[in-house]
Amino acid sequence: MKRREFIAGTAALLASPRRSWAQRTPRRIGFLAAFLDPPGREAWLRGLRDHGWIEGKNLIIDYRFFEVQPERAPALAAELVALKPDLVIAVGPREAVAMKSATATIPTVFVVVFDPVGLGLVQSLSRPGGNITGLATYVPGDWVAKRIEILRELVPGASKIAILVNPGNPIHRLMLAEEVPSTARKLGVALPIVEATTAEELDTAFASAASQHADAIIVFADALTTLHASRVVALAAEHHLPAMYLFRQFANGGLVVYGPDIFDLLRRAGGYVDKILKGAKPSDLPVEQPTKFDLVINMKTAKALGLTVPPSLLVRADEVIE
Repeated sequence: MKRREFIAGTAALLASPRRSWAQRTPRRIGFLAAFLDPPGREAWLRGLRDHGWIEGKNLIIDYRFFEVQPERAPALAAELVALKPDLVIAVGPREAVAMKSATATIPTVFVVVFDPVGLGLVQSLSRPGGNITGLATYVPGDWVAKRIEILRELVPGASKIAILVNPGNPIHRLMLAEEVPSTARKLGVALPIVEATTAEELDTAFASAASQHADAIIVFADALTTLHASRVVALAAEHHLPAMYLFRQFANGGLVVYGPDIFDLLRRAGGYVDKILKGAKPSDLPVEQPTKFDLVINMKTAKALGLTVPPSLLVRADEVIE
């Protein structure tokens, strides 16, 4: 009788793999980022739940945030490595670079990294190699040029478009060395660079763009500008500068947003977590690219700037804020 009960119990466990995962000792993962706002956290946790991983139940997550102190990223990465997690999520280029320097063995999944190949994180998108893979925000095809084209539809005749960068961001440095100069030459447009590494320097950067008589400004994505999104949007309005942003968070007052759906990328990170915790190697998991992009236009802001949004742009928009 006991033998039959044992066989029946074993069969039940084999028939319910998700339950068997849930009943094991909780797995531990690290999470390194500048910050994680409530919508981002919900997307991240939903992606885990989609694969049966529940924080506090079968998963322990150690969070480390450096907020406006990016110089802390290496130390926080080292803290996470010391905890010996099963893997680490690194949201952003600084975070991914810090993890690459901190460990060559603990699996690392990056999220929101524009060009992981150019940054040296992976050998290629299809064959990452090493212990790192993840989700890029880059789709090849003249990314800067595409944004300039959209801005020029909103601001016809714009010949000088400032670009706001954070020189401490490794992706910004990479783009300034390669894509920005080639785009300027190809499109015949002046692209003056204005810089900010602190919240206080944002004011100076926008004032500089205005003093150079820029027709518009592109705000490169960075933890600094995202954390201070409302201030950035207010400065663009103060200096009467039509501005383009990368993330949907800027749509509240920002003129136009064009970029990948970051919340979708955070949700999709759960798939990598699931595969790696079940034995997959990062080197065997190709880097994925965005599949959802947002084009959001704020009509109220356009009106305040005296701009007429062409119907051709309105019909392409995913959202029009009245």
